Amino acid sequence: MISKITHISLFVTNQDDALHFYTNILGFKLHTDAVMENGFRWLTLCLKNQPDVELALMPATTPEEKALVGKQAAHHPFLCIQSDDCKKDYDLLKANGVIFIDEPKEEPWGISVSCKDLYGTILYINQPIH
Repeated sequence: MISKITHISLFVTNQDDALHFYTNILGFKLHTDAVMENGFRWLTLCLKNQPDVELALMPATTPEEKALVGKQAAHHPFLCIQSDDCKKDYDLLKANGVIFIDEPKEEPWGISVSCKDLYGTILYINQPIH
């Protein structure tokens, strides 16, 4: 029986640039960085408190994959990320150059805001109401 999601793949133009953005700017943690015999680099990240779900930064190599960079979810969020303090994270990330689509706003489910990664992939940050 299928029991959980373990990896989510994200096509990127440059794995090192994406690694820097997701770890140094967004606060993800490096999980695995391994080069296979064929030269393929398996690079995954996770959130500090969620090591069992990994974001695989996949190098876009074919024209089809390159066309998907920044657009894998079209104009919808590719990832929804939970925050303990959305407004504080907004201020910190904005100061670090992250491009936001809007400003934090209160919704029935919490405080949320949308931003873009270095390639334009939309990320949704939400602070749920407890």
